[in-house]
Amino acid sequence: MGIKVGLISDTHGLLRPQALEALRDCDYLIHGGDIGKPGILDTLKQIAPLTVVRGNNDTDDAWAADVPSEAVLRVGLVGIYVAHILADVPDTLPPDVRVVVTGHSHKPLQQTRHGMLFINPGSAGPRRFKLPISVGILHIDGLDIRGELIELQPD
Repeated sequence: MGIKVGLISDTHGLLRPQALEALRDCDYLIHGGDIGKPGILDTLKQIAPLTVVRGNNDTDDAWAADVPSEAVLRVGLVGIYVAHILADVPDTLPPDVRVVVTGHSHKPLQQTRHGMLFINPGSAGPRRFKLPISVGILHIDGLDIRGELIELQPD
């Protein structure tokens, strides 16, 4: 049985119950930045171990000073690199990194580049333009990785 890694980003202070429901069975969680309020991280930590990066809108908040701008974690055999903005991802990553998680654009997207899965779960917070409200899940089974984007139906 595989490992489920929940992906959430761009909450901007709004943690929807639909997002919590979509992520509740995950083994790990990653927040891709633009958190908005520290209470969001406290709530997510109650679900599963949490890795988080600071977004460009988190910089003026004293609580966010300790949140890193990038993170690398290992889930099973898979290295995962996390940064808020895709343009900030370095050209060279550790050799075990197979997944890059970003946020910022509010557009859910996954694509494979150079043998790596790049995935942006979109925004789980306030709606922006006509973009969907969404989260993501990485399904990891050994070295097999599958990304899933989940559009949430807000109230």
